[in-house]
Amino acid sequence: MSNPPARKQPVRDLMTHLRQKSHLLSLGGRSASNEHQVGLLPNKGSLRRNYHFVKRVLLPQIFSKRGGQTQRPDLAAPESHEFRVTWIGHASYLVQTEGVNVLIDPVWAKWLGFVKRVREPGLHIEELPPIHLVLISHAHFDHLHLGSLARVAGGQPIITPRGVGPLVARRGFGEVVELDYWEKVMCGPLEITFTPSKHWGARMVHDVHRGFGGFLIRNSAGRTVFHCGDSAYFDGFQRIGDAADIDLAMMPIGAYESMSGREVHMNPEEAVAAFNDMKAKHMIPMHYGTFPLGGELMHEPLERLARITKSSGLIGRITVPGEGDPTLF
Repeated sequence: MSNPPARKQPVRDLMTHLRQKSHLLSLGGRSASNEHQVGLLPNKGSLRRNYHFVKRVLLPQIFSKRGGQTQRPDLAAPESHEFRVTWIGHASYLVQTEGVNVLIDPVWAKWLGFVKRVREPGLHIEELPPIHLVLISHAHFDHLHLGSLARVAGGQPIITPRGVGPLVARRGFGEVVELDYWEKVMCGPLEITFTPSKHWGARMVHDVHRGFGGFLIRNSAGRTVFHCGDSAYFDGFQRIGDAADIDLAMMPIGAYESMSGREVHMNPEEAVAAFNDMKAKHMIPMHYGTFPLGGELMHEPLERLARITKSSGLIGRITVPGEGDPTLF
């Protein structure tokens, strides 16, 4: 039998360090109470909003040709203190620094039920470099895709919010680590901190105990990137900025016209406000243009982001990379 590809090999030196420092998984554990958890009940007018979503957004995308092009960039992990960040699509990112490759919310699915992926992933999953660590922000299907996880699992650790660990246990990862807000773990030279958000974590209607949030990733030089996960705008972003000098914030800008009418995602203006609250140096957008999940038209989030970038004097600080285009920070 031939040996598995390099990306499937467990990274034992990182796993050992993580095991010494981490809060380990307790299967079936409940997440901590969260004052920013959004309820599941829809607001008035949800039937009308769903009708317009299906007619204006969902059906046109189902019958359209999938856009985008998968790239083949050089993905050798930088040994320097710089971060190389590659957007794969939606909320999926490859983050590389100091020889470590971190995969966040990896989703290569072409369909999520009846929701079509409208742009190709920016990277081929088979051509990923060795993945040393996987981070999952919450259990929603567009962030936690079991099929994609099975293809990248190779004995490396995976970090999830409290209550999400059982979903990825026995999927091929060497260690499953669950975190509550503001808990930290070390993985080689990287410090990973789990941060709050305003969202909800239920994968199914009954499992509202599952946690949700974002991640601060800090390297040995103190440089830090922030992956927001999913969030509505809330007053917690200032505290996240107080916790770290953020060089780059990956912020969601789409799916803000929720069919349920609940406040669960940020629009571009709110994402920029959160970016300013955190006093981050640079921002790149995510959670737009890949899956039609909100009532807004697919092209709208980027157009609104361009306007707020110009009007707020943030040209040069907000970058919009294409899928599969590595960017150094």
